[in-house]
Amino acid sequence: MKRDLSRLLNPRSIAVIGGGAWCASILKAAEMIGYDGEIFPVHPEGKIIAGRQAVRSLAEWDGPVDAAFIGVNRNASIDVVRELRRLKAGGAVCFASGFSEAGAELADGADLQAELVAAAGEMPILGPNCYGFINALEGAAIWPDQHGCKRVEKGVAILAQSSNIAINLTMQKRALPIAYVVACGNMAQTSQAQIAMALLDDERVTAIGLHIEGFGDTAEWHALALKAAAQGIPLVALKVGKSEHAQAATVSHTASLAGSHAGANALLKRLGIARVPDIPSFLETLKLLHTVGRLDTPSLATVSCSGGEASLAADTAHGRALSFPPLSSTQRTALFDALGPKVALANPLDYHTYIWRDTARMTDTFAALSGPDTGITLAIVDYPHTDASDWICATQAVLGAAKRTGRPYGVVATLPELMPPDVAERFLAAGVVPFMGLSEAITAVEAAALLTQPAAEPPLTGGAIGDSETLSEQASKAELARFGVPVPKAERLTDLTALATQLAGLTAPLVLKAEGMAHKSDAGGVALGLLTPRDVEAAALKMGGMSWLVEEMAQGTVAELLLGVTRDEAHGLLLTLGAGGVLTELLADTVSLLLPVTENDITQALNQLKCAPLLAGYRGKPAANTDAIITAVLALQDYVIAHASEIGEVEINPLLCTPDTAVAVDALIRKAIP
Repeated sequence: MKRDLSRLLNPRSIAVIGGGAWCASILKAAEMIGYDGEIFPVHPEGKIIAGRQAVRSLAEWDGPVDAAFIGVNRNASIDVVRELRRLKAGGAVCFASGFSEAGAELADGADLQAELVAAAGEMPILGPNCYGFINALEGAAIWPDQHGCKRVEKGVAILAQSSNIAINLTMQKRALPIAYVVACGNMAQTSQAQIAMALLDDERVTAIGLHIEGFGDTAEWHALALKAAAQGIPLVALKVGKSEHAQAATVSHTASLAGSHAGANALLKRLGIARVPDIPSFLETLKLLHTVGRLDTPSLATVSCSGGEASLAADTAHGRALSFPPLSSTQRTALFDALGPKVALANPLDYHTYIWRDTARMTDTFAALSGPDTGITLAIVDYPHTDASDWICATQAVLGAAKRTGRPYGVVATLPELMPPDVAERFLAAGVVPFMGLSEAITAVEAAALLTQPAAEPPLTGGAIGDSETLSEQASKAELARFGVPVPKAERLTDLTALATQLAGLTAPLVLKAEGMAHKSDAGGVALGLLTPRDVEAAALKMGGMSWLVEEMAQGTVAELLLGVTRDEAHGLLLTLGAGGVLTELLADTVSLLLPVTENDITQALNQLKCAPLLAGYRGKPAANTDAIITAVLALQDYVIAHASEIGEVEINPLLCTPDTAVAVDALIRKAIP
């Protein structure tokens, strides 16, 4: 059900239900942001709260209720929600905790949360376990604590699944204009994606930042990504849950399912949402996107008056998907004219201090660095907090270069405290990004340059499958073969008599595998290159066992790949492509994608692998048949989609890749027990 959040997020009348310090803080927070609508406390004793006379019940209020803060205990909250719904209120923030986030600590928490949602019906609610929101565009807030927001004409929206993180983000002093802050709480009824979609309807929102503990309905996130892309509004995520401890904390905090780190990465990439690692990078990325939007190429130029800063910039960008384009002849000429013969011309550029205070030549220098293949030009300038008057020339030069070229510029203070607030505001007003922190600036540039369009199709859903069973290798290959996955011709042996007859349909050389043996290669359960039935018998007797699988041996192998699909309950069905064989775990060379995938997706993933040179033909050796690999992956996908409701895991390891074909020589399938 799509709910209208407009009255809740832009209220003209607010009811504050309850007493004590929290409700008093609601009244003060609204005053701080300049709220000029009606706001009234509701308390059965008719108390005076924060200087305002309370009505004893909602029924005493003669007028509409656009939004309400419910500051009573969890049981009483349900009755209040029911009353607000009856009064056709625009929505409510449910502050109380002790619902599903409490888990086993409160056995009735999940039931109470379901009762709360039922009581709300079509009326939107935020929470429970939720701080509420701040609307800095219209000057409205339902926020039971301090906040650092101020009125803005346009800015970014920040949605956090942690109220405390939301509070901290409002306190930022990085010159980032924040239009909305919303604490999402448990999202019992209204999800983070739904809130974000509602905020996209406000054309004054320039970008949306999402602190995410768990996604919930991935189809909703896909709908959000499509809507944001259509409106040209970039999305940035700070997704927690990389470590096991963070995943456990997520469940106990908001009852969200964190899922795997690889699954989260794959989902965000599929949705075209940039992922950043920490709060400072989150804010700096939003600031860049607010100021100049997406960058058109993953490259940058940096300019500083110190070789140390030039080296630091290069090292900070090292290992990222960013480049420093070499200077063109035109740029070299312009830089030489501005700097003279004493400066080594390069990108990153150390222009020394020969031209310091010469604003015109500094402007020429900074402008010359911004070429057509440069995503953004960064001037590294640290303003002393003692007396920065001698740095005015640098400010004016950057502003002049940005105006002259019309290209994206930023100014980076390597330490956040070395960017004066008034200077930052001046840069922001002129469309220049005032970065605070070099590492954070480089992270933001990378994120803004690598934003992509969301996939046309939503990911397949995950969810649990209950009890499962693992099929034998032979049975697994048989199922995959029916969907077009190439497998070797094989025979299963349960005795070693008349081997010549049993193996008559196979062409040597052969491979013998003992069935029922874990890690067969390590345990001596695999014999290669067998030429005769006698060789097969000898190998079987040596490895032991009661049954064996004999296969035709693939020859001319160029590379071994791993193809796997796992069920990630939080994100969907996760396809992993990587270097395969017995060294899979050691090499750790994999790329993960959420199904469904296209030929282009597979090609891009294969090219990202460290073993990609082997597939392309390394040092004069034959290349693998890429079309055959792609066909095998798509056939695996066809099998998984056909059995999506029951698949727990499918693994092909290795897929032997030759110049002519790609063959699954080992496979397993774990699926739900019928």
